[in-house]
Amino acid sequence: MKRRVVVTGMGAVTPIGNTVEEFWNNVKAGTVGIQEITKFDTTDYKVKLAGEVKGFAAKECMDFKSAKRMEPFSQYAVAAAKEAFEQAEIDMQREDPFRIGVIIGSGIGSLQVAEREYEKILTKGPARVNPLMVPMMISNMAAGNVAIQLGLKGKCTSVTTACATGTHSIGDALRAIQYGDADIMLAGGTESAICPLSVAGFSSLTALTTATDPKRASIPFDKDRSGFVIGEGAGIVVLEELEHAKKRGAKIYAELVGYGATCDAYHITAPAEDGSGAAKAMELALTDANVHPEDIDYINAHGTSTHHNDLVETRAIKSVLKDAAKDVVVNSTKSMTGHLLGAAGGVEFIVCVKSIEEGFIHQTMGLQTPDDECDLNYTIGAPIEKPVHCVLTNSLGFGGHNATLCIKEYLE
Repeated sequence: MKRRVVVTGMGAVTPIGNTVEEFWNNVKAGTVGIQEITKFDTTDYKVKLAGEVKGFAAKECMDFKSAKRMEPFSQYAVAAAKEAFEQAEIDMQREDPFRIGVIIGSGIGSLQVAEREYEKILTKGPARVNPLMVPMMISNMAAGNVAIQLGLKGKCTSVTTACATGTHSIGDALRAIQYGDADIMLAGGTESAICPLSVAGFSSLTALTTATDPKRASIPFDKDRSGFVIGEGAGIVVLEELEHAKKRGAKIYAELVGYGATCDAYHITAPAEDGSGAAKAMELALTDANVHPEDIDYINAHGTSTHHNDLVETRAIKSVLKDAAKDVVVNSTKSMTGHLLGAAGGVEFIVCVKSIEEGFIHQTMGLQTPDDECDLNYTIGAPIEKPVHCVLTNSLGFGGHNATLCIKEYLE
C-alpha cells in the first residue's frame, strides 16, 4: 500500500505577487507581470521584456547577514519556503528534523555573481574575487539555505533539469515520502536569471521573443507566438504523508497522486516533434495515479509560447487523452508570469492546487487566435469557473526532460 501524500502548505514569489494570496488574486484578475527589463541596460539587446519580481525585500524574510550571503534565487526560495512552512503550521518542537527534507532546484543558479566576479578578475585581479562566490553561485544552495533557515535535517537534494526542475523536484519529493525517507518534504523550484549573460544566451538561441508589447509577448498557442519571455521567482510547497498530516490536524489543500518522468533522447533544445516523450510522461502520471483520461478536468500546460513547444505539447495531450482531449480545459500560466525556467513547475503546481480549491481555471492571457494545429480548449477570452477534481501539470526542459504531476481534490 503506497503512502498517500498531500499538500499542506504553499509559498510563492512571482512577477505578479510575492505571496500565494497576492499571486493568486492577480492570476484570477488576469494580471500580466511582463514589463520592460529594469535589471540591466537593454540598449544593445533585441529582447526588451521580462517577468521581473517587483518589491521583494529579502530582509523581511531573513536576517540581514543571511540575505547578504545569498543570491536572489536563494532568497526567493527561502521566502517562498518560509511562507509554505508557516501556512502548514509545522511546529519544529514536535517534529523530528531528520524526517523533514528539502528538494528544491534551480535551472541556472546565479549567473549574476559569475558576471560580477569575472569583471573583478579583469579589472582588479583574481585575488579580489569574493570568497563566497562559489557558495552563492551554485544551484543547490537554494535547497541548502532553506534547510539551514528552517532547521530541516532530512534528505536535502537539488534537481537541475532546466525548465522541468520544479516539477521534477516535487515528483521526487513525492517519491521520498512514498518510499518512507521522510514524512514532510519542502519541494519546488526557484530562479533569478534576468541578467545580460542569460538574456544574450537565450536570445542567440532565438528562444526569446523580441516582441515589445507586454500584453502580446508571452502568448502560448497563438499563431503569432514568437518565443518565450524570461521570468523569475520561486514556487515551494509542503508535501506531507497523509496520516502524519491528519495526526497533527493540518489543513489539507489537495492530494498529489501521480508522477511521470521521461526523456526525449532527441535534441539538446528541441522537443521530439511527435510529442512522444511528453505524452509518455503524462501517461505514466495517469497510471501512477490510477486515473483515466476522461477524469482529467484541467491541464496546466508547459505552454511556453515557442513555436515547437506549443505544437508538440498539443500533440502529446491529444495522443494521451484521445477523445477526452476535446473536453479538457488547458491553459498556460506563463501568459501572465513569463517563463520562470526552473521555478515554473513549482509556481504552476500552486496554480493547480488553487484551481482545485476554488473551481477556477484562469484565462490564457494574450492568446487571440490559436495556431491551426493548436486545436484544444486553451481558455481564451475569459476564465472558466467549474468544479475541478483532477488535474495534470506538465513541464518540458532543454535536454529533452519531461515531467508531469497529477493532483486531485483531497477526499478521505
